[in-house]
Amino acid sequence: MNQLDHIAAFVKVAELGSYTRAAEALDLSRTRVSRIVMALEETLGVRLIQRTTRRLHLTAEGERYLAHAQAILQALDEAAADVGSGISEISGRLRINGPMSFGMRHLSPLVARFMVAYPGLDVRLDLSDRRVDLLEEGYDVAIRIGSLPDSSLIARRLTRCQMLFCASPAYLETHGVPANAEALAHHRCLRYRSGLANNDWRFENMTLTPQGPLESNNGDVLTHAAEAGIGIAHQPSFLVTESIIAGRLVQVLPQIPPKMLDIHAIYPARRFLPAKVERFIEVLADAWGSPPHWEQEMGLSPISQQ
Repeated sequence: MNQLDHIAAFVKVAELGSYTRAAEALDLSRTRVSRIVMALEETLGVRLIQRTTRRLHLTAEGERYLAHAQAILQALDEAAADVGSGISEISGRLRINGPMSFGMRHLSPLVARFMVAYPGLDVRLDLSDRRVDLLEEGYDVAIRIGSLPDSSLIARRLTRCQMLFCASPAYLETHGVPANAEALAHHRCLRYRSGLANNDWRFENMTLTPQGPLESNNGDVLTHAAEAGIGIAHQPSFLVTESIIAGRLVQVLPQIPPKMLDIHAIYPARRFLPAKVERFIEVLADAWGSPPHWEQEMGLSPISQQ
């Protein structure tokens, strides 16, 4: 490794406050990262990090060096982004995070297509419904669905999707078709729960606490249960349009204005995005469309994307 690699390793350790986390982000062993930092200290002739059994502390010299080192790395990123925009620039490692069910259906096929177009890429795609820390865990870009917390990250909305009420034909034949939102109080509802959040169903003039035999933190579980005739589900369109088109599910209450979910790409704030990240985001936006292609295929009435 050259001196620039040593500087990058030191910055990662300082930013994450851990050799172990830095090693994971850099795809190196912890021992290797520790030796790199010690070699940099030997080259500079100063101690940059004070090591204790509990945590790491930057020395005064380390704090000053970190500021210069971060500026150098940022300037290099900006220079590369400023002069490069061709295929040769879209290479190297790209770390992506996305939600599980959406990622399997609509993200992973595009990642595969992107890698075919740009064979110089080394991609890591992690799917999880856990909200990851992009900076701490070393991701270049993440796909998030729904509201975004305030943060220093940059967000670009790629598309929006509708939340749909749906049930199987067998369920509706047995239990009847709800005529309005109030009628859902008398139906078996399949409930999505994420952590401790309140997951009431909210309408223009009322709020309903759904009651039913199944609760899950995974949308695929609820979709399968709805197909089996267990109850009525309230699901994002990307999970149920295929089932509706195939006749396994039927949309109910289409007259109710749907709740909309924003689908964003988020990434660390930079003056210039690396070409691989910028191009990947463009590919996602173009492929999904606005309204998204899965809603267009179903013939779902479009809702304003503004």
